[in-house]
Amino acid sequence: MQFQRLEDLRIDHDKTQLEVAAYLHLNRNVYWRYEKGEREIPVWAVIALADYYKVSTDYLLGRSDDKRPRP
Repeated sequence: MQFQRLEDLRIDHDKTQLEVAAYLHLNRNVYWRYEKGEREIPVWAVIALADYYKVSTDYLLGRSDDKRPRP
């Protein structure tokens, strides 16, 4: 499964793959594989990225078009 929103959010926030990977304490190639759907993204990373971009996990995963995180 490809998570297009990972790439879209990263680009919208003017971040590089290296910057996001560093935030997650990962190698850039691991993060690249998450964006391309070549590697399963762990739950902790989904939560961390949702917090990073201030969006809901459902939005990040493409399950909703509502970006707002729930309280």
